[in-house]
Amino acid sequence: MAFRLGVSMSFLSLALVVLAAFIHATWNLLAKRAAAAGPAFVFFSTAAACLFYLPWVAYLLATRLLSWDLSVVTCIVLSGALHLAYSLCLQRGYQAADLSIVYPVARGSGPMLSTVGAFLLLGEQPTAASLLGLIAIVTGIVLISTQGDFAKFRHPEAQRGVRWGTTTGSMIAGYTVVDGYGVKALGVHPVVLDWCASAVRLAMLLPWVLSHHRQSIALMKNHWLLAIAVGALSPLSYILVLFALRLGAPLSVVAPVREMSMMIGALLGILILRERVGPWRIIGCLVLLIGVVLLAGS
Repeated sequence: MAFRLGVSMSFLSLALVVLAAFIHATWNLLAKRAAAAGPAFVFFSTAAACLFYLPWVAYLLATRLLSWDLSVVTCIVLSGALHLAYSLCLQRGYQAADLSIVYPVARGSGPMLSTVGAFLLLGEQPTAASLLGLIAIVTGIVLISTQGDFAKFRHPEAQRGVRWGTTTGSMIAGYTVVDGYGVKALGVHPVVLDWCASAVRLAMLLPWVLSHHRQSIALMKNHWLLAIAVGALSPLSYILVLFALRLGAPLSVVAPVREMSMMIGALLGILILRERVGPWRIIGCLVLLIGVVLLAGS
């Protein structure tokens, strides 16, 4: 009976992360259409998320006892700050270098650093299969995003992109480890943790929006429905990941597997945006899928 339960829990955790990857790719596809709105879009989509999930959070707080000690408050504030820093670093990186450099470096270094953090800070034990799976996923991300054109990394602009991508990736690793600690060690409910961290981000962005209110409204023209859609989907994708961690899935496995969104995003780009299909993208998708299989079996 214990063996059956362990297997079903592992399958459920994997299913949650894979579903989260699909949702993550979907909301990124929507957010890409509102990229020009910048911090204004981040603020209003976060505000929409707080409104959407407020009833759920209110119900959880009313029916469950949460100890609001210093460690929980610190975890929530740190999570919100790291999530916001991630968004701003990614945006700044796109201003300094090409997306095709910044994004793969960020998404590749993020799970790698998250896994190292899980080994060092959360006491998780690496296996040969998990390490090979991690390497395969990072390799697949780079192949999908660069389409095999590695010569561009030699240019000064590309090197700036690598620096910003690595900085962004460290923010991904930071909030992943902090949130993993929050749900696994502190026992904070995933929905409560994500909502409170969103509220922290909202409070941090509010002074900028108030001082640039006319500019913010102008930037949001024709983007309000996208902000509402992203506000509904973005938290859901991450809450599913946090639920997988709460069920006992190792952070060192969850962090890389959620990067399946790169492969799904590439497929959506091909099917919906009619982006060019190259052999390196196909190879990258296959390598990433192999990495997920290795991690799932580790």
